[in-house]
Amino acid sequence: MKGTVKLLRKYRRYDESFRKQLVCEFESGAFSVIQLSRLHGVHISTIYEWIYKYSTFNEKGYRVVEKKASSTEKVKQLEVKVRDLEQALGRKQILIDYLEQLIIQAEEELKVDIKKNYSTPHSDISGKSKKK
Repeated sequence: MKGTVKLLRKYRRYDESFRKQLVCEFESGAFSVIQLSRLHGVHISTIYEWIYKYSTFNEKGYRVVEKKASSTEKVKQLEVKVRDLEQALGRKQILIDYLEQLIIQAEEELKVDIKKNYSTPHSDISGKSKKK
């Protein structure tokens, strides 16, 4: 016989300081509600409740609406940052190629292997002779 099984809902309790921290992160513009939800595993509606409760900017009776312009501005800033990093990476790669060519030319002129050659045996600096 199967009895009636009640599904118990599991409620999470969050510390008040944690709640206020999330609201501060939202108000500072560092994260959107969706980003905070994904980062901390808290449902979006819960975060909105905390914003209504703990926000210093939000007055009672007003609805919080995130502007899409701010998110598009963040995307533009990130695209600029990516472009700058790609340019820096390109400059570094050009420098590496230049230095490698310089090493090859120096090896040809000086007839010395400048790059480390792993196939050569180690030198016996200590002067110990090998036992046969």
